[in-house]
Amino acid sequence: MSTSDDETTTDRTGPLHGLRVVEVGQLLAGPFCGQLLGDLGADIVKLEDPGRGDPLRQWGRERPQGQSVWWSIVGRNKRSVTVNLRSPEGQDIARRLIADADIVVENFRPGTMERWGLGYEALRELNPGLVMVRVSGFGQDGPYAQRPGYGAIGEAMGGLRYVVGDPSTPPSRMGISIGDTLAAMFATIGALAALRERDASGRGQVVDSAIYEAVLGVMESLVPEWQLTGYQRERTGAVLPNIAPSNVYPTRDGIWMLIAANQDTVFARLAAAMGRPELATDERYATHVARGERQKELDDLIAAWTSTLDADDLEALLVEHAVPVGKIFRPVEMLADPHFRARRTITEVEHPVLGGVQMQNVFPRLSRTSGMIRWPGPALGEHTEEVLAELGMAPEEVAALRERGLA
Repeated sequence: MSTSDDETTTDRTGPLHGLRVVEVGQLLAGPFCGQLLGDLGADIVKLEDPGRGDPLRQWGRERPQGQSVWWSIVGRNKRSVTVNLRSPEGQDIARRLIADADIVVENFRPGTMERWGLGYEALRELNPGLVMVRVSGFGQDGPYAQRPGYGAIGEAMGGLRYVVGDPSTPPSRMGISIGDTLAAMFATIGALAALRERDASGRGQVVDSAIYEAVLGVMESLVPEWQLTGYQRERTGAVLPNIAPSNVYPTRDGIWMLIAANQDTVFARLAAAMGRPELATDERYATHVARGERQKELDDLIAAWTSTLDADDLEALLVEHAVPVGKIFRPVEMLADPHFRARRTITEVEHPVLGGVQMQNVFPRLSRTSGMIRWPGPALGEHTEEVLAELGMAPEEVAALRERGLA
């Protein structure tokens, strides 16, 4: 087990302790929402199909000893219950669990839950205070609602894919499933907002988080730039046009360093670090607009300087001059970095098969009631007997369901 703060604090339960969440989603968007809520202390009961489970259990490039390390993160703090939601018995179990829940999270194609008798209108009859979080590609209504909507499609239609990559290549992807995780983050915010409103009204509601809208939500001023001025953002590689200097620069020992010194006062400090203080008052570089107009020229000048220094020396010099600088980290650098270690940004969680698994800790940190990782992603159906017993089901009832492939 791991806490996100003080190792001597073993009784932390998180700010959402006491909340019951039933998660019926799979793959990433719904389960990541469940992970975030579970990290902060909610009791996450994850319903999975018997025999198959969440497909995410099989995902990830590396699967040591047949285990998905990705699942160990996304499934952490959850209780796995196997139940066949396509059967009347499974649907009845889901209704009984949801009747006492605060939140239900699902990310199936719109209409799926309704076909199972688990739509919001039916569930709120059982539980008027229920908050139903629904994550989908295109939202719960509109002409595209019934389309399959993976995260990649949301990234494309939300505007992100077009602006990512080098201008000489086709649109690129981010290297992670950013569309799904953004939709999950917006879903989590919506769930917490709905719970806050429930405190006043006593009523639940639906949180409708569409992947393409979540992506669009972080696209800054992309739309009004086009609407008001006709400016279309294009792929620009490692830079943002007219924001200079802010780029990756080479060092003598072959390491790329990111330097962000586009503000006037910060650029002056960079110029001093370079031994070229006159650059800060040179009319070609003295202002934000001037530096933007000469972006490549300025980047070439800085790159010529950084190439004369080793990365560690460059970093130390720029830190001394209060210039934002950072190496391009991979896991090997993260695990060795003293700041990561001091804040326990990466923590070790004991896994029953893999032993100690190092993974990202719980974020954000709360000063009094921080969340914690209580266990990694569980085995399929690990908590079925435990959770169904809480519903009053006898062991022989659960065994009978298992024999029929329903649990």
